[in-house]
Amino acid sequence: MKIRGRVYRFGDNVNTDEIIPARFLTKSNPEELAAHCFEDIAPGFSQKIQPGDIIVAGTNFGCGSSREHAPLAIKHSGIAAVAASSFARIFYRNAINIGLPLLEIRDVEMIEEGDELEIETETGRVFNLTRNEEYSTQPLPEFIEKIVKLGGLIRYADSKIK
Repeated sequence: MKIRGRVYRFGDNVNTDEIIPARFLTKSNPEELAAHCFEDIAPGFSQKIQPGDIIVAGTNFGCGSSREHAPLAIKHSGIAAVAASSFARIFYRNAINIGLPLLEIRDVEMIEEGDELEIETETGRVFNLTRNEEYSTQPLPEFIEKIVKLGGLIRYADSKIK
């Protein structure tokens, strides 16, 4: 899978309350959640996103509570992938379960807001088109690649039954 988009940059320890504030957890419609994605720490975020854009962050992205609303808000805002130094374990699982690809990249400090990246999830190739640089990451494991390509764990499981 190839992803190409503009970077939105966040730091370390971005928690699920910052991704989708608790006051919006009564909503279950993914598009409504997306409208409030990062509302408190990046006002106007959801209005800036173009389909295919990419979040790049530091360590422990998605820490905090295990709410599934956080990756849903990100995915439905139009973000195609999240690259970070590391992810909170439950956030990682929740994101993969809904088909949002996550990549761990060691060199995230080299990537700046507004850079354009091209990501190949099958090979782990991450190329910064703005800076003409390539970064190291592991490709998604084959079964996770399949889950993401099919749009999440439920669709993946359905494909195994049929």
